[in-house]
Amino acid sequence: MAALLLKRLTSESIKTGNNCISRCLGKCILHETIPAQQSLGASVPRLSSWIHAKAFSTVADPQDERKKKKKSEPAFNSIGRKIHERVIHVLDEAGNDLGNMHRADVIRLMNERDLRLVKRDSGAESPQYQLLTGAQIHKEQLRLRELEKANPKPGPTLTKELSFSSNIGQHDLDTKSKQIQQWIEKRYKVQITIKKGKNLEEPEQKMEEICHQILQTMPGLATFSSRPQPVRGGKAVMCVLRHLSKKEENAWREAQGTQKGDTFNKETSDFNKESVHQ
Repeated sequence: MAALLLKRLTSESIKTGNNCISRCLGKCILHETIPAQQSLGASVPRLSSWIHAKAFSTVADPQDERKKKKKSEPAFNSIGRKIHERVIHVLDEAGNDLGNMHRADVIRLMNERDLRLVKRDSGAESPQYQLLTGAQIHKEQLRLRELEKANPKPGPTLTKELSFSSNIGQHDLDTKSKQIQQWIEKRYKVQITIKKGKNLEEPEQKMEEICHQILQTMPGLATFSSRPQPVRGGKAVMCVLRHLSKKEENAWREAQGTQKGDTFNKETSDFNKESVHQ
């Protein structure tokens, strides 16, 4: 018993001694690090406050402003008298080549003739500019706008989806056909899924016939982008309609004109034959 008590007392004294040592070491370390941190913190605030102020500054970056200006500038417009290049290649208002000129001489010429300067080719070795009147610039801007309207940039083609049963009534089918036509006129693609009617014995060809029937309501306007094909294990048929291209529209009109001409010639020949017999 005495031996056990002695062991317990020894272990407790060791623990107590370790705790005292760790406390003493902790205090020493804390006293040494705090002054160091304070000394560092005394020299840093100016730098940290400067970084913080710059990061949240409301002053715009000049590079960002230039990018925005480049995007917002129209394709053809007077640049005023702010010529960034020292020497530029100049054309006059009649298209005559004036050669390379110093920007000071160009500005003097603009003042003398009441002309404006327009950038023509900035990628050349000597950037090319032209002196024009305000009326000439306005006329060219109108021409470029008309050109953009005549040749608009093609955007992404959107697809509309429509699904219905093969046992649809004729009235409902006509309504859906009109809706499809409106989408086609707006240059949408239309994906049509026709499901086989439930509890209805009908041939599989009926679903394909409905697709062709819808297309026939839009002659000279639409065609198949994807022809009718079975989907869902044959339980439905899917097709995609799209607007005719300009080439296809012209070909359809020519075909219609040929058919009308053939019909007219046939009717005329039949009339002549009847008149001869009489």
